[in-house]
Amino acid sequence: MNWETLAPAFVIIFTAYFIRGITGFGSGLIAVPLLAHLFPLQFVVPFVLVLDFIGSVVLSTGTRNQASWHELKILLPVGLIGVVLGVSLLISLPKEPLLGGLGLFVLAFGIRNVLNIHGSKIISRWWGIPAGLTGGTVSALFGTGGPPYVIYLSHRLQDKSVMRATTSVLFMIEGGARVVAFMIAGLFLQTNIALAILSAIPVMAIGLYLGNKTHIGISQQQILKLIGLLLVVSGSSLLWKAWILHIHPLG
Repeated sequence: MNWETLAPAFVIIFTAYFIRGITGFGSGLIAVPLLAHLFPLQFVVPFVLVLDFIGSVVLSTGTRNQASWHELKILLPVGLIGVVLGVSLLISLPKEPLLGGLGLFVLAFGIRNVLNIHGSKIISRWWGIPAGLTGGTVSALFGTGGPPYVIYLSHRLQDKSVMRATTSVLFMIEGGARVVAFMIAGLFLQTNIALAILSAIPVMAIGLYLGNKTHIGISQQQILKLIGLLLVVSGSSLLWKAWILHIHPLG
């Protein structure tokens, strides 16, 4: 690690958690694909996981009473099953498919936001089962499990504050389960990961604080479009990197 990689990494972390402070989600979607250009994905995912878990604890403090536990009761159990599946895939899959899969996933969600492809119809609660399973698997595999959860909850919850509180509590509990799973899998034994986390916490805290202050003055649609633009760029760049690695494995 040197300042040529740390400086852009800190900018990415600040931006990701500034947006997380506003919306209650989105930090992993922004941080993981962009940080994957600087560090190996198997390093980035557990690194961002710890930051996300801390951020979820902070954001859920004082808002837990607003969370919809009715929705959490169906999302959490199947989400934890998905976490176990995702951790096993993260350990076993090679680098190029991981980057390519993450790039496609992020690009698709980004286009969805930019084009404002959001239905307003209330969907069946049973959609929480595939949403939770997919969210848990993707969150453990890529550190970006928010989209399946958010898509489902956006079709169930109409109040912005309830949505923000519910996602924060969901990511706190599910994130805690991922921390335990990653510890068992040995993913926190990597060189410099503890130092990287300690160095990033102050940057994350500033981003969360400023984002939380901005939350009241910006609409959900505005921030979703901004996230969408960032995701289209980062997803496209990840697909390009995966292709380059496929052609030049040592590149």
